[in-house]
Formats: sequence, C-alpha cells, structure tokens
Amino acid sequence: MSDLRQKIQEAIKHIRTKTQENYPIGIILGTGLGALAKEIEIDFSLDYGDIPYFPISTVESHQGRLIFGTLAGKKVVAMQGRFHFYEGYTMQQITFPVRVMKYLGVQKLFISNACGGLNPQYRKGDIMIIDDHINLLGTNPLIGPNDAELGDRFPDMSQPYSKELIELAEDVAMENKIKVHRGVYLALSGPNLETRAEYRMLRILQADVVGMSTVPEVIAAVHQGTEVFGISIITDECFPESLVPVSIEEVVEAANMAEPSMTVILKTVIARVSV
Repeated sequence: MSDLRQKIQEAIKHIRTKTQENYPIGIILGTGLGALAKEIEIDFSLDYGDIPYFPISTVESHQGRLIFGTLAGKKVVAMQGRFHFYEGYTMQQITFPVRVMKYLGVQKLFISNACGGLNPQYRKGDIMIIDDHINLLGTNPLIGPNDAELGDRFPDMSQPYSKELIELAEDVAMENKIKVHRGVYLALSGPNLETRAEYRMLRILQADVVGMSTVPEVIAAVHQGTEVFGISIITDECFPESLVPVSIEEVVEAANMAEPSMTVILKTVIARVSV
C-alpha cells in the first residue's frame, strides 16, 4: 500500500468514528465563499486539525472545517476553506481532502473560487462557469509514484469539467436570470497578484480569469474518476491599461456580493443531479 493511500485510510478511519453515511456530493468553498455552508443542514463538522494528515487553512476567510450534512436534498461533505500552494503545502497535501472525499462516497465535486478577470467582457462581481483550465503552477499533484488503486498513471484531461454539469448550470442561471460567463481558468502560484505585463501575457494565452487554486484539486479528482464542476466569482478586474491596486478585503467583499447568485446555481444544480 502506498504512503498516500495509508494516510487516506487513517483519515477515513477517524471520520468513520463520527458517521457511516456516504456523501455523494463534495463541495470546496473558496475565498469569501464560505457562506454557502449556512445553507447546509449540518449533521456535524470536523476542524481540519482534528483529521489525520489534513493541512490547516492559514488564509483569511477560510474557516478550516469539514462539514457533513444535507443540501438540496443530497448528502454533502463540504470544505469550508481550502489550501493553496503559496501557503507552503505540497501538491499532495493540497489535494489530500479530495482523495478523502472519494472514500466518503463523493461522485461529483463542486469547486468554487475567487479570481481576477482577464477577459475584457468580464466585470467585478460576475460569475464564470469553468469550461477548461491552464496549469501554470509549475508542478502537478500527480508527480511521483502512482498508486494504481487511486487512478491511472496518465489520466486524460480532454474534458476535466463535466459537460453535463456545465450545461445544467447554464440552464439554471438562465431560469433565474443570472448572468454567467463560460471560460478558461488559469492558475498561478501567488501569493502576489500579477504585474501588468503578466496580465497581458495571460490574456495572450487565452485565459479568461486567473487565480491561485482549483487546478490541483481538479487534476486529483479527474485522476480518481470524480466528476467535476467549477465556478468562479470575478473579484477584481485585471486590465493592464486601467489597473488599480486591490486588497484582500476588497476581494472578499466582491465575493460576498456575488455569492447569493452562485449559491442559487450550486443549490439548484445539486438538487437536480442524480447520484
């Protein structure tokens, strides 16, 4: 048994002392987006520090607990706070919760994030459904020995985000008169925001938004056969010729403003999916 799988089983053993339920829906809540947890009928929650081998969230607005309960009639396990490469964690540590979710029964993983808008048609407070991504983190959670019990050595990434879930989310947005974009998320390590020259480069690469998360979790999910839906809230506009300084407080405020619309989309999609 690989070291990773042994750690997963130790984490699962601890969680199974609290519940024997299966949770077919997994949720990862990004910066400023933790309020969706208020919509969950919570059975119980665990602090990350109490779960073997879980990292600890060190970023503002990331509470750092794993929530178990019901949302829109489905059993869910939700991360209220995630981990980032810039915090000093390895890719394997960042994606460890996704691995644990698989063993808790998660079939569909819903990932949210706050990001910067590169596409000139996007505005602060807009919502983007992720159709594809570009990994410029400089590393990958699958580097190293591969445990065939967890997934294939060379997973295909031609469709990392579920086409079915994307189309369902677009239908839900239209029904609720919520404006959404559909585009490409690009991941950089951070923690600094980018320069004007870097924003120009990223736009040339045809990225629509830029952020510091999500891609590692998606790669791990695809590797293990978990279906993925990704959604972003644009919290700042990254247009080189009109760039202004932005603070984390402004990012969180913008995420909070758009969160109700994102919550409607996620809740309705989760209510309609079959698991």
